[in-house]
Amino acid sequence: MLSKIYSAATLGVNAYTVEVESDIQQQLPTFITVGLPDGAVRESKERVTAAIKNSDFIFPAKKITINLAPADIRKEGAGFDLPIAIGILAATGQILREDFDDFVMFGELSLDGTVRPVPGVLPMAMEVSKNCKNGKNMKGILVPRENASEAAMAEDVPVYPISTLREAIHFLEDETTIKQFKLDMASVFSASRKYNVDFSDVKGQESAKRALEVAAAGGHNIIMIGPPGSGKTMLARRLPTILPDMILPEALETTKIHSVAGLIPENTALVATRPFRSPHHTISDAGLIGGGRIPKPGEVSLAHHGVLFLDEIAEFRKNVLEVMRQPMEDGQVTLSRATATLTYPASFMLAAAMNPCPCGYFGDNNHECNCTTAVIQKYMSRISGPLLDRIDIHITVPSVKFKELSSNTSGVKSEVIRANINRARTVQLKRFEKESKIYCNSHMQSKDIRTYCSIDEKSNSLLGMAIRKQGLSARAYDRILKVARTIADLEDSEQIDTPHIAEAIHYRSLDRNLWAL
Repeated sequence: MLSKIYSAATLGVNAYTVEVESDIQQQLPTFITVGLPDGAVRESKERVTAAIKNSDFIFPAKKITINLAPADIRKEGAGFDLPIAIGILAATGQILREDFDDFVMFGELSLDGTVRPVPGVLPMAMEVSKNCKNGKNMKGILVPRENASEAAMAEDVPVYPISTLREAIHFLEDETTIKQFKLDMASVFSASRKYNVDFSDVKGQESAKRALEVAAAGGHNIIMIGPPGSGKTMLARRLPTILPDMILPEALETTKIHSVAGLIPENTALVATRPFRSPHHTISDAGLIGGGRIPKPGEVSLAHHGVLFLDEIAEFRKNVLEVMRQPMEDGQVTLSRATATLTYPASFMLAAAMNPCPCGYFGDNNHECNCTTAVIQKYMSRISGPLLDRIDIHITVPSVKFKELSSNTSGVKSEVIRANINRARTVQLKRFEKESKIYCNSHMQSKDIRTYCSIDEKSNSLLGMAIRKQGLSARAYDRILKVARTIADLEDSEQIDTPHIAEAIHYRSLDRNLWAL
């Protein structure tokens, strides 16, 4: 007695079809799972056995062999519980249906037969949708009820939510027992694009707000340095609210990553706001860029299309910070292990914050700093030159004055700032429409800078003087030109003028003031 049920599994941020084959033989009762199963898959025999019995079906006292094909890819997770249970019942003739090739199913089983949600549903549903587009005759997918909203984001494939094993069997015997789950993608996307914070909450710090606006307009990395309580974290948490509006393809790609990581809340269909990830400084390098025996996405990937905020960046271990250099340049991270080599997207905007010295009050007019020059230099040297060069904008965030704190005047709202940034990004998209993989100014390479960032003799002289006096690197030279291009875009200027260069140079002044003590 043999049956075949179709399921799916994730590999990186994508998915592939898995054939769950169940073979029942008249031999001593055993339950064997083959096809490179991990511990969670091997333990499914206990969950499946109890779920079948507690759903008032007969569990066969025979030799049961479950094969998960393709057999050369390691399978993990509890999502195979449902297809395994259906396969056993089909092989023993307890389901009144002959052909199961037109449905794909996945879900974890409780001991009482309840179907629990699983991670990675969106990429698995998109894989089924792709198969439908390629001509395969698929009637739909059976998913846990809590995952139905997420699965419905995949187009061209009907989604049927189930709550129990018995409900799934009744549906397979009579397809009219469960209605197709439908979702208005546009309305869900629109309703989900809401933030709980706003830039108008921030008192004072106008120069820092301007720097963040420039950073958001061009997709530039930024570091803020200032004493404790000056508002660095508060500003960073509001940075996603002024980034350009998220479009649907970006939202789907971000949702796939969060789905694979198991971070999608139940009954949530889409991640429609820019991610904001703020890992603790004790994080490991594997936690930051991803890792594990079967590599999982790290914080740089979870911040894809959003902001990765490193608070107190000088407290992070140096080897952890250095692993970010390649993802910051390439917009993706490749993880190689003995079992698999996976590439995760990691196009994020880095925002970092730190104190100017161990005590935090170097350069503060309201507090005395007790740190020596040697101590300050040692503290600042925790941020390596190559990493610092990859951060376009450096700004100081001074303590907020009492007059500004007690003012009843509200600042500019995020939606107003975002409108200006959307306009600047539109200019950039039009400029780079013939270029591949360039969507904003921060993505420009050296050849692109020579093409799109030409400056006049006066601006070139000013930039040359700044390079010589501050000892900036060639990469810093490129960064200044890219930031100046963004400032010009915000002011609707086709030409980069001297004031734009001067402001961009100002955003590199910390190279001289702190790192060059």
